[in-house]
Amino acid sequence: MSDVPDSQEETAIRAWLSDVPAWGISVVAHGLLAIVLTSISWAIITEKRVELTSEMPVENEPLPVQFEYAIDTEISPEAGANSNLNLAGASLAVARSRSAESQAESIPELRREVEPTLPMAVTIPVPSEAQLLEDIDLMGTTEYAGGTDGAVDRITSEIAASLRERRTIVGWLFDESLSLEKRRRKIAKRFESIYSELGTMNVNAEENLTTAILGFGQDVHLLQTPPTNDTQELAAAVAKITNDTSGQEQVFSAVNRALNALTRKKKEQQANLMLIVVTDERGDDFDQLEKTIRRCTRSGTRVYCIGNSAVFGREKGYVNYRWEAQGTSFQADIPVLQGPATAMMEGLQLPFWTQRGRRLDRMSAGFGPYALTRLCAESGGIFFIADQVTGPQFSMDIMRQYAPDYRPQREYTDQLETNRAKAALINAARNAVPEEAIIQPQRRFLATTDTVLRQRITEAQKPLATLDYYLQELHRILEQGESDRDKLDTDRWRASYDLAMGRVLAMRVRAHGYNTMLAQMKSSPRPFQREGSNQWVIRESAASDAGAAIRRMHDRAVEYLNRVLDEHPETPWAWLASVELEEPLGWDWSEATVNVPRQEPMNRRNRPQFAAEERQRRERQRQRAQLKTATTPKL
Repeated sequence: MSDVPDSQEETAIRAWLSDVPAWGISVVAHGLLAIVLTSISWAIITEKRVELTSEMPVENEPLPVQFEYAIDTEISPEAGANSNLNLAGASLAVARSRSAESQAESIPELRREVEPTLPMAVTIPVPSEAQLLEDIDLMGTTEYAGGTDGAVDRITSEIAASLRERRTIVGWLFDESLSLEKRRRKIAKRFESIYSELGTMNVNAEENLTTAILGFGQDVHLLQTPPTNDTQELAAAVAKITNDTSGQEQVFSAVNRALNALTRKKKEQQANLMLIVVTDERGDDFDQLEKTIRRCTRSGTRVYCIGNSAVFGREKGYVNYRWEAQGTSFQADIPVLQGPATAMMEGLQLPFWTQRGRRLDRMSAGFGPYALTRLCAESGGIFFIADQVTGPQFSMDIMRQYAPDYRPQREYTDQLETNRAKAALINAARNAVPEEAIIQPQRRFLATTDTVLRQRITEAQKPLATLDYYLQELHRILEQGESDRDKLDTDRWRASYDLAMGRVLAMRVRAHGYNTMLAQMKSSPRPFQREGSNQWVIRESAASDAGAAIRRMHDRAVEYLNRVLDEHPETPWAWLASVELEEPLGWDWSEATVNVPRQEPMNRRNRPQFAAEERQRRERQRQRAQLKTATTPKL
C-alpha cells in the first residue's frame, strides 16, 4: 500500500461512490460508452460527405472549354454492325449487332456490383468450336505461288508444319480435264522431291506421312487408296489418269469422297488430314459447297488448292489449247468457268473500243474463285494461284482492302435487300450484253457518191443501235440504286458500282454519239474540202456535235470514272477506268483518200488488183469457217 496520503478531492469521490447504488454506476458507464460511439460514427459520416454545388453561368458569359468535340448530327437508320458509323472489314464475316440486348445484359452486372459475394464453386462451361468461331472475321487466304513449282514448294512447307504436330495423311485430288494435263505431269514428277525435301526437315516423314490419290471429272476415281508413302506408286497413280472429255469438274463431290475414304484412317491413327485440290476451274457442283465446308470443319480437315486466279468481274476465263480434228491442227482460246471471285457476279460484261483495252476481259481478279477460296479459308487452308498471271498486276497489300466477301451465299444475298445500289449492280451484271452485240464500230466510209456513202452508213448504224439498246437497259438498272450509292459500306462495293456506272455512261456516249453523227452525215452529206478526197473517217474527239443530252451524259461518265481513279488508285477498278478515259468519248469527221480498184467490163474476166492480199483474206475466211465446223474440245 502507498504511503502517500489521498487528496481531499479523491476522498470526496470515494465517499460519493460508496453512497451511490450499483445501478447508478451502470447508467453512468453506459452513457459514456454511447457518447464515444456516437462521436466515432459522426466522424466517419462527415469524412465521406461530398458537397455538391451548382452555379448557373452568367448570361452571355462563355463557358470555359477544355476539349472540343466534333459531333455528327446525322442519324443513322441502322445500329450496330450494320450502321454507317461502324464499318467492318472487307468480308464482314459474321458480324452481329447486339445493341438491342445491351440494356438487359447490364442489369446482372450491376447486381453483382452491389450484392455481397458469397463463396461458391464456379464451373465455366466450355463453348463448342462453332460458338468460338461464330464471330471471327473470315478473310479468304490467297497466295501467288510463282507457278506450279512454287505452289508445290509451299504445299511442302504446309505438310512439314502438319507433321510437326502429329502424323499426317495427305489426299491429292487431281482434275482430269484436258487443260490440266501438263500440270498433272509436272506435279507427279515432284512427288519424289517432296518426300526428299521433307526428309531434310527433321519431321520423320518416312514414318509419319502417307498419301492418297484421287481423280475427278464427271465422276470421282480412287486411284491410290489406302494411303502410302511409296513415291513410285503415287507417281504411277497420277500417270493412270485418263483425260475426261465431258467438260465437267465435280470438285466438291471429290472432296466429300476423299473424306469418306480417309476419315476413318485419320481417326485410327489420330492423324491430321490435308486435302490438296489441283484444278484450273471453279467446279460445277457448286450446290455441294456448304455441305462440304461443314464436313471439313467438323472433322478438322484442311483443304488447299493449286488453281488459277478468277477473271476480274467475270465467270469465264480462257485456256489457249491446241488439238487435232479432221486431219487439221487447230489452236484457239476456249472458254472455261474460272470465276467469279465473288459469290455473285459484280462486274459488267462490256467491251473496250480502245487498243489498250483489248483482252482486258481476261485480267486476273487477284483472288481465286469464290467457292474454292471459301472452302480453303473456312477449313484453315490456302488457295495458291499457280497460273502465270498476264496483264496488269496489283499489290496484294492494296488488294487485301478489296478482298471479296466470303460469307455464305445466303448471307451475301440477304444484304442486297438492304442496299439498292448493291442490288442494282448485281442485277446489271446478270443482264450481260450478248456477245453478238459487241462489235468494233466501222470508222471508214467510202463516199465516191452520196448514195454509196448513205448505204455504208446505214449498214454501220444497225449494230450500234442494237448495242445502245442493251446499254440503255443497263443504265436504267444502275440508276435504280443510285440513291443508295453513298450508303455502300466497303471500298470494293463503291469501286464496283462507280466503275459500272461510269463505263455504261461512257459506252452510251460513244454508241449513241456515233449513231447521231452518222445520222447527220447521212441526212446531209458534207462536201469534201480537199481535192481528191473520197472517204470520210470518224475518229474519237473531245468535241462532239452529238447534242446537249449526250454532253450531259458525257460529263456524268467522266465524273464517275475520275472518282474511281481518285478513291481507288492502283487497283483493277482504277486501271479499267483509266483505259475508258484514255481516248475522248466524242466523235468528229475527217476526210481521206483511198485507192478504189478499177471496175473491169462485165464481158471480161474479173481479176483482183491485189492478188496476194486477196489470197490471204480467203485463207483467213477458210480457217474461220473450218474452226466453226470443227468440234471444239470441252475443257
